[in-house]
Amino acid sequence: QVQLVESGGGSVQTGGSLRLSCAASGSIFSTNTMGWFRQAPGKQREFVAAISTSGKDIESDDSVKGRFTISRDNAKNTLYLQMNNLKPEDSAIYYCASRPGYYGPDEIDYDDWGQGTQVIVSS
Repeated sequence: QVQLVESGGGSVQTGGSLRLSCAASGSIFSTNTMGWFRQAPGKQREFVAAISTSGKDIESDDSVKGRFTISRDNAKNTLYLQMNNLKPEDSAIYYCASRPGYYGPDEIDYDDWGQGTQVIVSS
């Protein structure tokens, strides 16, 4: 099992940037696929991006391509999400998640979740 703690959320204006971090405890971080999901008020949680164990393979939702970048530092047991050119529709609670195996977008495949960090983008 992996314990996950997100940080870096906050309030920004449209066009601004934020960098989210997800600190993981446990020795299996480097062997697990990691992902970012988000949930806006009144909506279901949705996939944002995922990254393979090595960091070489990435998948992201079309809504964030070209604006968000997922990365990881296995030496620091930390996952990142660099968010640029933020839009009001990006406002949500952002969660990091961990799973063994393929870096897919399906929430059900992820075993461990953080408690989330809130991002608010004002127009």
